[in-house]
Amino acid sequence: MRDGRTFAVNHRPMTDGGWVAIHQDITAQKRAEAQITYMARHDGLTGLANRAVLLEKIEEAIARQRRYGRRFTIFMLDLDLFKMVNDSLGHPVGDELLKMVARRLSACIRETDTVARLGGDEFAILTPAGVGQRDAAVVTAGRLLEAVAAPYELDGHQLNIGTSIGIALAPDHGAEVDQLMKNADLALYKAKAEGRDAFRFFEDAMGVEARSRRAYQIELRNALANDEFELHYQPIIDNNARTTASIEALIRWRHPQRGMISPADFIQLAEETGLINPIGDWVLRRACKDAARWPAPTKVSINLSAVQFRKICPVDQLRDALDQSGLPPERLELEITESVLLHGSSENVETLHKLRRMGISIVLDDFGTGYSSLSYLRMFPFDKIKIDRSFVHELAKNADCAAIVSAVAGLGRSLGIGTVAEGIETKDQLFLVQAAGCTHAQGYLFGRPCPVAELQFQPLVQRRKKIKAA
Repeated sequence: MRDGRTFAVNHRPMTDGGWVAIHQDITAQKRAEAQITYMARHDGLTGLANRAVLLEKIEEAIARQRRYGRRFTIFMLDLDLFKMVNDSLGHPVGDELLKMVARRLSACIRETDTVARLGGDEFAILTPAGVGQRDAAVVTAGRLLEAVAAPYELDGHQLNIGTSIGIALAPDHGAEVDQLMKNADLALYKAKAEGRDAFRFFEDAMGVEARSRRAYQIELRNALANDEFELHYQPIIDNNARTTASIEALIRWRHPQRGMISPADFIQLAEETGLINPIGDWVLRRACKDAARWPAPTKVSINLSAVQFRKICPVDQLRDALDQSGLPPERLELEITESVLLHGSSENVETLHKLRRMGISIVLDDFGTGYSSLSYLRMFPFDKIKIDRSFVHELAKNADCAAIVSAVAGLGRSLGIGTVAEGIETKDQLFLVQAAGCTHAQGYLFGRPCPVAELQFQPLVQRRKKIKAA
């Protein structure tokens, strides 16, 4: 029909001879069917092709490559800093940002290319390629990086994000859909691991690294079940009272073949895989149980990651651990990094206030190493801030480090916040941080991390007296 309507016509015979034509308006039905078909093949938010369409297009490209030798390239994209925007400004703003990114990506490609949203902030692009496939991919990747990185004006905010890109070249990097997608994803992971806002081509070594990583992940999962983790403890000294104010719990992994493994070598993997939650729960309960046997008022200090804040309810978990151990909440310190406040800031700040109302002390770790440390002191009244060991290490040789330590100590004094100087290894460093006004100190000078059975409280007091006398 000229007015856009659709009719179904059925002809039925009459009992007395002849035929009757029945005209039925099925416009709404056809529109609904078309909508359903469209939705089955497109992303509901951005209107881009979805994963099913992308896989279909790759299958077709593989068939053309096998028959005619036509090459093609797959780009896997993951937005950098998108989660921070989504958590801090809300999902409606995040959705609008995804739509804007989709439009920019679409503007970067040709009619013969396919851009798809795979879910969340992940996108993929399929492009036919000819001679000079790798060079053309470099040009396209550069264009994509530039397009996504340009500032966004949205809801009164100027937003800046980036993207990481993994690239797989067909047929060099695979001849099957699953293999190409997996290899592009491995290249994407490498791009993110090496600093983000960049692109990487797939390399065979990435596959070896991924297999090793999977094996390591299995070992890490089994480590908890096999009781391979243990806690070591390091004292934090009150510079004025010359007493042990608290003792930090530090996890170690005693691997049956590799020996003792530092947390620096497995915590990131634990966070990425979600294993940090059961591991963190074990640390919390074991540390509280150990600390309950220490002489009061010595506190135990435990690190809590941003991932744990996102996945669990720290308030309920901590209350349960304290109840089971019998440790008073006033003898527990939680050390957090600025990432806890960076992601989901309003919710996490409220959680920190609840913990503090319980009597738990909150310490800001690695102060001075992030981008917005000063602003976090306005967001939450921390009990202590820990000055990163990188500043203390250069204290005697670098005037800038000395000035930073003095400034942070002065800031803490003005705000009524304690300051802990980390990494104290020499008497000279201790003297300098005391002169700067730091209220607490931690480092090898007072003792290396050791198992709970080797903690000797009285010798530590005697050692501090010797340090003072010197």
